[in-house]
Amino acid sequence: MTIRIALYRAVNLGAKTKLQMAPLRAMAGELGLGNPRTLIASGNLVFDGGAKKESALEKLLEKETEAQFGLKTDIFVRTVPDWDAIIAANPFPQQADDDPSHLLAMVLRDVPASDAELQAAMKGGTERAKIVGRCAYLYYPDGVGESRITTALIERKLGTRGTARNWNTVRKLQVLAQS
Repeated sequence: MTIRIALYRAVNLGAKTKLQMAPLRAMAGELGLGNPRTLIASGNLVFDGGAKKESALEKLLEKETEAQFGLKTDIFVRTVPDWDAIIAANPFPQQADDDPSHLLAMVLRDVPASDAELQAAMKGGTERAKIVGRCAYLYYPDGVGESRITTALIERKLGTRGTARNWNTVRKLQVLAQS
């Protein structure tokens, strides 16, 4: 049994990105993914992926999500050890404890070559960022909605796609994946 966590990018943020979780779980089951579970309505799917590689699961889920629901989006799959490593590497432990809704883990498709452009874009603001492997840790003390540092800007500056979850969701996904 190899449990995986799949994160759908930009789901349920508007009329064009609607995805209900019950049909998503049903689709995962039809694809042979064991014990599919979802967490909140933002596109978090936990399942037993067997021996399939993460990249193959991403392609399979992306293809079937578009075919069944008409939703073309990026999907990021991580193993439980990958997820545990994301949590362990968090460079903002105090914020994780004191202000978890303003701390985000942005799972990235690729390891960025550099974060210099992102750091330059953030200069003078209250936001903080640290890249560790294929994860960007982002702290928005004034809230994401008040920031000019958007997902699109981060992706552009890092040269790779990603999807973010706040620290409360990161922790809940860890618990769900281990249950």
